[in-house]
Amino acid sequence: MFEFIRTHQRLMQFALLLFIFPSFAFVGIQSYAHFGDADNTVAKVGKQSITKQEWEAAHQEQMAQLQQRFGAQFDSRIFDTPEARQRVLENLIAQRALGAEAVRDHLSISDQALQQSILAIPGLTAADGKFDVERYKALLAVQGMTPAMYESRLRQDMALQQINGAIQSTAFAPKTVASSLSDLNDQERQIQEMPFKNDASIPQVKITDAMLKAYYDKNISQFEVPEQVKADYVVLSSEALASQITVSDADIKSFYDQNAKRYGVEEQRRASHILVAVKKDASAAEVAAAKAKAEKLLAQVRAAPADFARLAKANSDDPGSGERGGDLDLFGRGMMVKPFEDAAFGMKVGDTSDLVRSDFGFHIIKLTEIKPAAIKPLAEVKADIATEIKKQLAAKKYAEAAEIFTNTAYEQGDSLKPVADKLKLKIETASNLKRVPSPDAAPTSPLNNPKFLAALFSNDALKSKHNTEAVEVAPNTLIVAHVVEYQPVSKLPFEAVQTLVRARVTQIEAAALTRKTGEAKLAELQKKDEVSGFGPVKSISRTKNTGTDAAGVAAVMKADVSKLPALVGVDIPGQGYSIFRISKVERPAVLDTARRASEQQQVANALAQEEMLAYIDVLKQRAKVKIIAPVVTKTAQADDKTATDPAPKPAK
Repeated sequence: MFEFIRTHQRLMQFALLLFIFPSFAFVGIQSYAHFGDADNTVAKVGKQSITKQEWEAAHQEQMAQLQQRFGAQFDSRIFDTPEARQRVLENLIAQRALGAEAVRDHLSISDQALQQSILAIPGLTAADGKFDVERYKALLAVQGMTPAMYESRLRQDMALQQINGAIQSTAFAPKTVASSLSDLNDQERQIQEMPFKNDASIPQVKITDAMLKAYYDKNISQFEVPEQVKADYVVLSSEALASQITVSDADIKSFYDQNAKRYGVEEQRRASHILVAVKKDASAAEVAAAKAKAEKLLAQVRAAPADFARLAKANSDDPGSGERGGDLDLFGRGMMVKPFEDAAFGMKVGDTSDLVRSDFGFHIIKLTEIKPAAIKPLAEVKADIATEIKKQLAAKKYAEAAEIFTNTAYEQGDSLKPVADKLKLKIETASNLKRVPSPDAAPTSPLNNPKFLAALFSNDALKSKHNTEAVEVAPNTLIVAHVVEYQPVSKLPFEAVQTLVRARVTQIEAAALTRKTGEAKLAELQKKDEVSGFGPVKSISRTKNTGTDAAGVAAVMKADVSKLPALVGVDIPGQGYSIFRISKVERPAVLDTARRASEQQQVANALAQEEMLAYIDVLKQRAKVKIIAPVVTKTAQADDKTATDPAPKPAK
């Protein structure tokens, strides 16, 4: 991605939030029309209120979706910050402002468009290809919604998409801008590297006990054992319910009889053909010539039927089948163009057709095999049918069981036994659970779900020892837990980590010595240029680094090359310090046109999102947005920016 896009953090945050919060998914955020009590309101958009519960639900949903997307690489600490929570709130405000604009502009969604959107939701199509209404209702019930509630929200979301599309479509990327950015990416610089390794400086490092203790005291958080929980938990899922269901042989036989077509194989035929191709826009003379050629071949086939394969290989314009003597293998109805299919399914084995005209030209068809329709015997599909019946019955039973599960766990808040006994579920135990998902655990594990961990480490669960709320960790999967033991954050004593501290301090001191050596050499080379000590010449660019460390590439590509050769020194994290000598700047002879086109589209997308941000700012002003409980104050944001900005250069 371009430096231009990398530096537009606000734009990228907005793009990320657009990805995270498509509220038309099955999520638990409350309806847009909800109004909270004054004490519970964190922001107001016109006359609409955003409550603390909505804010928290949106943040938890963000964490869950990111966990699902990035799996073991997801680190919740990056997003569980005051700044991230503030962005979630700002996104909710943007949604409300857009919703108000949709109402003001009288945007509406037709019933047909709404239906098509619902039918396109993955996982709601039954085995017979029909929409699974019961599963649809069950999924909504888990979220506490009815079809009417969900469809009302979906209409709103689709209306917001209309606004989004209309605004973003007005943006365009000037070719000169995109071309200039691509030119920067394409620019290649010939370099030589002189590395200074930290390991070479280690023998010179002198460590004192005071240095070790000072590092330990300053970086105590590195030596903390995070808080941990041991908990009992119960999982309700369709699979668990299915395992409790017994299916009789009579039920299996009845299902088999009613769905016989599902276990049948339609008649298939095998044929060979010779194709004399004719273009769709061919002239009458070209059609007549092709037909004459086909008639001549047909006469040869009829005179010597055994030569069909030889004639097909030598004359057919279908290269795929021609190499196999015209063989097309087995096919069923609907797999061939209709004129070909009609002819093939009207023949007997060994028959040769007259000329058959299709969009591709003239065919001579020889039928070689008929595989009759068949139905798999009941014994062969019995296990599959039993599984299917259990799955269907479990899906119907899940909505009711989910309500019982949720209510019982809440009402019997000090124990999981009542809910486990009532639904015949197993109580299991897990130890060493931490507040953030473990990168070593499977991302799909319910115990690694951010929403579940947030509930487990809530004050109600830890201090009051109440059952957690029932948390949906996957479709048709709920989990509730009860904390058995809680271990707060603890610090490892200095004596226990002294060896580790020594190793880290040694690396830091070695890096400082290496940098000092490298900077001294750089100053020497800047006075008198020489190539001795540098490695071989190689060419790098922003898209091609040929093994050079990313920090080195960034420094080289940012270096002033108005006068060559140019020198630049840079810290290489974890390795040492390198001096790069830049001797030539050039443009590649052959440009990657596909990448440049992709980069132009990226610029267009970035500008389109900037247009949307500006439009939302106008809507927020129109709606007189008021944030009542900000997480990050303007002063804190300014302080944060100052802390991350480079230090100002001293005045000369």
